[in-house]
Amino acid sequence: MQFEDFDLDSNLLESLKAMGHKSPTTIQKQTIPLAMEQKDVLACAPTGTGKTASFLLPALQHIIDFPRRYSGQARILVLTPTRELASQIHRYACHLATGLDLDIAIVTGGVPYAPQEAALKGNVDILVATPGRLHEYLDKNIFDAQSVEMLIIDEADRMLDMGFAQVVQTIAIEAQGRKQTMLFSATLEGGGVSRFARELLTDPARIDAEAPRSEKAKIHQWLHLADDAQHKFQLLCSLLNSPDAERVIVFVKTRERVASLEGLLLKAGIPCAFLRGDMEQKKRFQALGRFTKGEVKVLLATDVAARGIDVDNITHVINYDMPHSADTYVHRIGRTGRAGAKGTAISLVEAHDIRIVGKIERYIEQPLKRRVIEGLRPNNKEAKAPGKKKAKAKDAAKKGSSKKRKKKK
Repeated sequence: MQFEDFDLDSNLLESLKAMGHKSPTTIQKQTIPLAMEQKDVLACAPTGTGKTASFLLPALQHIIDFPRRYSGQARILVLTPTRELASQIHRYACHLATGLDLDIAIVTGGVPYAPQEAALKGNVDILVATPGRLHEYLDKNIFDAQSVEMLIIDEADRMLDMGFAQVVQTIAIEAQGRKQTMLFSATLEGGGVSRFARELLTDPARIDAEAPRSEKAKIHQWLHLADDAQHKFQLLCSLLNSPDAERVIVFVKTRERVASLEGLLLKAGIPCAFLRGDMEQKKRFQALGRFTKGEVKVLLATDVAARGIDVDNITHVINYDMPHSADTYVHRIGRTGRAGAKGTAISLVEAHDIRIVGKIERYIEQPLKRRVIEGLRPNNKEAKAPGKKKAKAKDAAKKGSSKKRKKKK
């Protein structure tokens, strides 16, 4: 299947060609035909699978097929959890819409109000926004959602994690005249996203766009066993000094760990940028700018701070600290191996991390290969994860001792 098979406007096809998109990805093949029939869509689309085009192409085709009769506010509204992701979607939409003479605006927090308010007073075809700032404009009657014909909610699971559920629902109620709603999430597990979808969608087509094996193989995954914190840092330095580690995101668990690791890397002669959850937006953009421009090849980040990062050509993701859940691991590694490129995801694992390693391997349905670096081989054998039998035995022992105490009484 090719993009020409979707009956897209010639301008869109030219834009796709200019951007180097030769053929549709799995999520695009499944979503675009349904979306162009104006069906509600509930899609599970992992990071890096091309989901942005899967909702922007039908949105742009809708605007082309049904031209605006009068000026007004947003016909297409895209809600996304972070400023960075909103900026990326806005930029991508502008590229796709080359030659179409459309008004595409962006509304996010962390930037001055005046230019955004001025944009909302004019004509808007597509609006990309974060929920918090848009809700402010809704309260002030600066934004009116009555013109919205298509509502798109991107990264719904992250939206819920960040506490935006009620705000999104409020905006959706205001846009009750819409003809279509599409919701995208990296995972549909758990009740949160399902409840969210039930409240916002009407008889949706459910799409589970799991990448085929050929696409999964683009990310090579393995782990190194670390004896202790010092050994783990030595492993990290060795990996970062490797010639093929050209652009690397290193994940740690807390912002305090970010500061500590940055200092250690600088002492080791490895410059890096970092993102922390408490950073000002200006400093955040500066850090991302240094990383994307290649001034530094290493970016340290926590999971919270990394939300919305979508940087091209990430060669490696390194889990310096293992994540708390398997789906977070998938979110992390999805930042490499994008747009047909190869990627590498490496985990540095201490004895206390073995339990989560097992959960990850079951979740991704493949083992993480164990590798060693000559000169940095671990002295200790791999720890064994606590077994269920041991846990049951402990529970039985507790119950037994509890019964004995009751009898004595």
